[in-house]
Amino acid sequence: MALLIAASSVSSYSYAALVVPASSAVPVSEPDPAAAKAAVAEFKNLSKKERKARIKGAKKELKAYKAAKKAGAEPSTNTLLLVILAILLPPLAVFLHQGEINSKFWISLLLTLLFWLPGVIYALIVILGNE
Repeated sequence: MALLIAASSVSSYSYAALVVPASSAVPVSEPDPAAAKAAVAEFKNLSKKERKARIKGAKKELKAYKAAKKAGAEPSTNTLLLVILAILLPPLAVFLHQGEINSKFWISLLLTLLFWLPGVIYALIVILGNE
């Protein structure tokens, strides 16, 4: 397994972990050497406490990935039904995905009322973008 930890500069404590299996069907390209060196330098500049927290978070992500892979996690039936519903009734699909009436719901409703196709595209982005 390859594990890549990339530090984010949005806040002092945010991070992203990407776990990619070595035998994945998706071709994995090598990261840019300059970007990798910058990420390693930034990681080394962190305090010991922050390093431990990031490593712990990466291990947690790896454990979740392995559990999902072991469970055979494919796109769920729920996601498939939401995609079908997004094509038929985009605002309803966004509402069911979000679980509340929020700004994404209102944007989807507005786009659907103006023209149906932008509403469908936006609903698909909302549903499939948060996976």
